[in-house]
Amino acid sequence: MGSHVADALTDSEYDVTIFDIKPSLYLRKDQKMIVGNILEEAQVFAAVKGQMIVYNFAGIADIDVAMDHPLEAVKVNVLGNTIILEACRTHKVQRFVFASSLYVYSKSGSFYRASKHSCELIIESYSQTFGLPYTILRYGSLYGPRADDRNGIYKFINQALREGRIVRPGDGKELREYIHAQDAAIGSVKILSDEFKNQSVILTGHQQIHVDDLLHMIREMLNNKIRIEYVPAENAYHYAITPYTFAPKVAKRLLSSSYLDLGQGVLDCIYLQARELDTDQGKEFVVRRKK
Repeated sequence: MGSHVADALTDSEYDVTIFDIKPSLYLRKDQKMIVGNILEEAQVFAAVKGQMIVYNFAGIADIDVAMDHPLEAVKVNVLGNTIILEACRTHKVQRFVFASSLYVYSKSGSFYRASKHSCELIIESYSQTFGLPYTILRYGSLYGPRADDRNGIYKFINQALREGRIVRPGDGKELREYIHAQDAAIGSVKILSDEFKNQSVILTGHQQIHVDDLLHMIREMLNNKIRIEYVPAENAYHYAITPYTFAPKVAKRLLSSSYLDLGQGVLDCIYLQARELDTDQGKEFVVRRKK
């Protein structure tokens, strides 16, 4: 998601510097790259100096990883975010933007949700105590290019192309509002207006869909040649219908008047992954798609 926002900012004529633990695969010639670790204070302070706006997309973003490694999740997500906040305060950054999640509304999400909620509280305290302007972005279910196997739709497509099946814990009745990463990136730039200063903003899709309907959509796009299998869910740390089970600070919802249709977006994801996979299913789909 961070690389999409970096591109959207560059396209909006901002000078963009990317700070990450390894070089970005998507770095553009008109962007600057700094390799560093958000837990290293000196590196963070040096990178933030002279910047007008700072976005924080760093951290552990996978619920399963956070659940299995709670100490690491707290160190990277909470301590790392606080180090960035302190650098922003010291260097008088004009806006700090934090990538949060709809899971902060939920009792689901395990340590991932807890770390995001903790970060939000610390951000609000920095604003109240030091006057640091902020915007919190609560992303819904993201999908699109540049994803990996931590992303739900990517995992569905990858398994379908490799194995000819999709195995999903649960029963498929879960509701999601998927938003394409590029649509989310455009919204992530729009929030820099004064309207969204010191606000929490929800960025999610227009189209609410059951997971089962999504899987059948993928199945049809692959010529009905894959199986859909449901297995018992071992853990109940994902929300089923809605994340809204408790109430942190109310967020504004930002929806664009134009957006990428979910079906077209999923089709493009299948095509991108099929081109990368050397499987019969993938080759057949690429040939049909080109026609």
